[in-house]
Amino acid sequence: MEREHIEQIPEEVNDAYSNDDLYNINSWGADLSFRELITMYDEDELLKPELQRYYVWDKPEASRFIESILLGLPVPSIFLANTSDNKKLIIDGYQRIMTVFDYVKKGVWRKDGKTFKLSNTDKINDRYRGKAFSELPEQDQRRLRSTTIHAIVFEQKAPNDNDTSLYQVFERINTGGRALMPQEIRNCVNQGPFNDLLFELNKNQNWRILFGKNLVDPRMRDMEFILRFLALDTEFIKNNESSNISLKKYLNEFMGSENSQNMSIINERREKFEYVMNFIIENIGENAFYNITAGDDKKIRKRFYPTIFDSICPAIAIAHRHFGEDIPTENLEQKRLALLKDEEYKTFISEGTMQISHIHGRINKALNYLFGISYE
Repeated sequence: MEREHIEQIPEEVNDAYSNDDLYNINSWGADLSFRELITMYDEDELLKPELQRYYVWDKPEASRFIESILLGLPVPSIFLANTSDNKKLIIDGYQRIMTVFDYVKKGVWRKDGKTFKLSNTDKINDRYRGKAFSELPEQDQRRLRSTTIHAIVFEQKAPNDNDTSLYQVFERINTGGRALMPQEIRNCVNQGPFNDLLFELNKNQNWRILFGKNLVDPRMRDMEFILRFLALDTEFIKNNESSNISLKKYLNEFMGSENSQNMSIINERREKFEYVMNFIIENIGENAFYNITAGDDKKIRKRFYPTIFDSICPAIAIAHRHFGEDIPTENLEQKRLALLKDEEYKTFISEGTMQISHIHGRINKALNYLFGISYE
């Protein structure tokens, strides 16, 4: 996705936090054999984050790693996190674990579906060059299975109703070669039905039209906006008396909360999101989350504007709860354009966007202009 498709709000781009949750982490070392790791993965006790659905190593890279193990060379540690149901989530080390799993257990190179043979090049020791696992001498097969790799295991002691500290561990430790976006990390540490719901809602056709891109964002920023809407239409935000929040921290806590695994709540969120997206398509139009160009209030700026989105969506959800099926629908796009010209609203969507007063302020303005009611 082109970066310019989404309006950049500096306060949110630079949002970072650290808190005492990091002191609620236990960690310890454990040497696990590849035989153990293969069995754990095969029996669904070792979990790969949804983010890491794709194996990215090429054949020479994978072959060199297998060769390193056979030669007895040291290999880098892996990082695992204990989950609430006593499984282990791979934080870092997925490529290494899957390389050995595929070579030893499956015998198939997942990128072409053919027999997994080590690269037939002079970069691989001639004892192993071009050989599948089944073609190795038995002593080498045993060496490969019995070799241990050092694992650093993390466990969150408290709070036990979310994974905010594991989020920070993942953010600081992951070495996958690129800086992960916040939602990519949430997706890794918050496996479960709410995470699955976000994937489902992200394919909603009305949402794809309103977001402005048919293809899903590989960095999951579109999913984060869905989470943002659901999180900002809550009693916590409505009743919050603090001056401002860290959006990143708040979304972490919301996604990791115990309520977010409750199926009745998940179903309510699905219905709310689908209703709001359908309402916008039918009554406002596909430009609903775009701003107007400065100096030309008749020209639409075709860039997704996060704070317009997170004021209009909660406003519609609130109005639906207030009016029921009698929610007003007349001239909503004209009313939205009038809202965008309001000087106070302009401030609320562009400055101090995570100040509670500005979150409340922009939702209240949207309610005033679109539906003639106030945020109470």
